[in-house]
Amino acid sequence: MPFASRQGVPTPFVDAVFTATTATCVTGLVTVDTGLHYSVAGQLIIMTLVQLGGLGFMTMATLFALVLRKRISLRERLILQEAMNQTSMEGIVRLIRKVLLFSLSIELVGAVLFTIRWSYDMPIGKAVYFGIFHAVSFFNNAGLDLFGQFGVPFASLTQYVDDPLINLVSMMLIITGGIGFVVLSDLFDFRSIRKLSLHSKVVLSMTGFLIIFGTVIVFIFEFTNSKTLGSLDWSGKILASFFQSVTPRTAGANTLDMSSLRQATQFFTIILMFIGASPGSTGGGIKTTTFATLVVAVIAMIRGREDIVLFRFRLARERIFKALTITLMSLVLVIVVTMVLSTIEDMAFLKVLFETTSAFGTVGLTLGITPQLSTAGKIIICFTMFAGRLGPLTLAYALGPRAEKELYRHPEGKIIIG
Repeated sequence: MPFASRQGVPTPFVDAVFTATTATCVTGLVTVDTGLHYSVAGQLIIMTLVQLGGLGFMTMATLFALVLRKRISLRERLILQEAMNQTSMEGIVRLIRKVLLFSLSIELVGAVLFTIRWSYDMPIGKAVYFGIFHAVSFFNNAGLDLFGQFGVPFASLTQYVDDPLINLVSMMLIITGGIGFVVLSDLFDFRSIRKLSLHSKVVLSMTGFLIIFGTVIVFIFEFTNSKTLGSLDWSGKILASFFQSVTPRTAGANTLDMSSLRQATQFFTIILMFIGASPGSTGGGIKTTTFATLVVAVIAMIRGREDIVLFRFRLARERIFKALTITLMSLVLVIVVTMVLSTIEDMAFLKVLFETTSAFGTVGLTLGITPQLSTAGKIIICFTMFAGRLGPLTLAYALGPRAEKELYRHPEGKIIIG
């Protein structure tokens, strides 16, 4: 609609579809700069889609049902159980209440802190608006920003590369949105029950490891790069390295120009984006728990152990098979899309791989090629974002034939592996 753009003219349809997809799938890739192209009305529509996409439609539907005091049916509880990656329906509505409480509370705190900081740079009304928009965007791991209206399109947070408050608040929102609502609920209840679930232990330990390891790698690779960390002081180097390690958790915001990073750092970022956030969160990727399961399975195989053990708990074989299936399907999706885009777009291979992985992981980081994509390329990236947000396994279940129980088993055979 014309009112959604600053110029008062309709946005090209493919760009409108791309923006709606990137907002709903909380990705952050954009073909036109959000702050520069869209009016306040258009930005509010985008922010609403980000909130809906981040929390999930069933969560929002439950919110309306609770507000209207409607009873949640058994069917709806089953759908909520699946949507929140829960193993049972017990306490599912209570969990949804916590999800809404945590989300709105964390976003409110982030918005207030952002408003205080930006009130020094802009009028208070604009600071409040910027605070709310970016708190919603960063908590839901969308990475959409409005800073392009200050003259530098697609700038993200590069002007705040060494600003402690902006960096720390942004990372707090990204991490809390990326670890998942189940983990937030566990942490909230920890004071009373003094115990974390296995899922929460795996998510927290793997997230912490990936962030610290990523910070070290970025710091080492970019330390002498004059276009990124080289021009910053020590505190700026550490802060920027930390942020660039956190943002591949599917956040999409960046304080360094991603196209100026060394190729080794860009490829490492691709790996982090592929892993992504955690189950039941606002992020994408194969998820930290999937990656952790694969790692411990490999370690168990190398050590010749039959059981795969995490924190003194044995994992069922179906969990291992599911992790392998998700990883392989995701890898195939990224490879196929990268090959197709490399065929139809005249761009460097690493840039295309980076863009594809960013879309699949619903990250939103880019090396600057999104606006240059052809119409076909934009549609392919839209599909990749959609598949990444749903999850390849969910998509396969939805599109594939209904599974039927086999009435017999084939004899066991042996092949040579490796």
